[in-house]
Amino acid sequence: MKLPRDLSGDDLSRAMSRLGYRVTRQESSHVRLTTMLDGEHHVTVPAHDPLKIGTLSGILLDLQRHHRIERKELLRRLFE
Repeated sequence: MKLPRDLSGDDLSRAMSRLGYRVTRQESSHVRLTTMLDGEHHVTVPAHDPLKIGTLSGILLDLQRHHRIERKELLRRLFE
């Protein structure tokens, strides 16, 4: 599965809820999400539309490392 090119920060935040992330703070155009699944983990997502591909890639890499899963599996969990 390829990275979605037209994904907004809000769309990504909703998708991350499938991994147990919840909004814990919002300051201007950035949202902080936190999960306790696999240990406490915080991610900051810009509320931009669309997200830049490099920003999206960096966030996904952070999620991969925390949950110890490969990108293909992460994309499946988030977007299928």
